[in-house]
Amino acid sequence: MADKHPPQAHRDRPTVYQIRIEGHLGDEWMDWFEGLTATQENNGDTLLTGPVVDQAALHGLLRKVRDLGMTLVWVIRINPGETT
Repeated sequence: MADKHPPQAHRDRPTVYQIRIEGHLGDEWMDWFEGLTATQENNGDTLLTGPVVDQAALHGLLRKVRDLGMTLVWVIRINPGETT
């Protein structure tokens, strides 16, 4: 019988996400995004990259972006070995 759920090769490891927000996020806010790496892009955006343990944690990060009044550009899941 086929599994109805998509396979997850690394269930024991957090999934890595990238969250792009419009504008540069100041260093003073990085404690809010502990565990993520912030890259200030030349186009003025900030790219947050790092492991996220589950969907609840991802939604928590997105609430923080909202609470800062930042514009969310996109969110993507990075597969192991993939680069953007």
